[in-house]
Amino acid sequence: MTVLGAVFRPQLPPERLRDIARAADDAGLEELWLWEDCFLESGIASISAALAWTERLRVGVGLLPVPLRNVALTAMEAATLHRLFPGRALLGVGHGVQDWMGQTGTRVESPVTLLREHLVALRALLAGERVTTDGRYVKLDAVALDWPPSTTPAPPAVYAGATGPRTMRLTGEAADGTILTGGTSPDAVRLARQLITEGRESAGRPGRHPVVVYLHTATGPDADARLRAELDTVGDAWGPDGPYGVAGPAGAVADAVRELAEAGADTVVLQPTPDEPDPEGFVRFTAAEVRPLVPRTE
Repeated sequence: MTVLGAVFRPQLPPERLRDIARAADDAGLEELWLWEDCFLESGIASISAALAWTERLRVGVGLLPVPLRNVALTAMEAATLHRLFPGRALLGVGHGVQDWMGQTGTRVESPVTLLREHLVALRALLAGERVTTDGRYVKLDAVALDWPPSTTPAPPAVYAGATGPRTMRLTGEAADGTILTGGTSPDAVRLARQLITEGRESAGRPGRHPVVVYLHTATGPDADARLRAELDTVGDAWGPDGPYGVAGPAGAVADAVRELAEAGADTVVLQPTPDEPDPEGFVRFTAAEVRPLVPRTE
């Protein structure tokens, strides 16, 4: 099934989150995704509030930058969320924007090594294991969670963000799912799937690996102009072609969602422009107008 979601952009003030999360929940939206972009809003504080304000909505953070976080703290926060809101929290980790990490004094020489070590330790802690490790960046001495999340039928999934080939393979090796940035085209999704599969095969990890893709989306008045302005500023598109997005009514948006799904995306998250005039209306549009046009078949 293609899961459909929308982004609450942190360029909006935190006090807007309550109304948008409730609008998404009331409209039947499947997922609302948040970002922990520097220096805007906390991912953990925001997801906790959004989950508390809603009844059935799944809420994701894509992503938490690992240079800012000790892995034991990430595990404690994740476990708490999974116990408080079973089945509704989705958490992703990643390198973070390196310039921002430099500003905070946390930039590392090898972001890929740090992410690998963080993922391995985090997944083990959430599985209820006692972890001792002396890596290049992650160092733990007999750490175990006193309140781990349920591992039935499996430990909660840990997603990782990726924008380049090395990290794509790493997410296949060490994460439970991959988050692809806004601007990723269908061809880039296909290439990402290939790289993720290579990573999973090298690590001997069969089974399902969900891929989440953000889709730049504009609808309503001046949609074309707003989307073009957004794509002109995108510097993080990854893949064989330029930044990808869609502007127009529900039918056009659904066509773009289907193209990404056919390329290998399990979840498509509509990412509004930063000047979206009606954020509450955008989540309602996603749930009420686009969702019925996107097949729910496996």
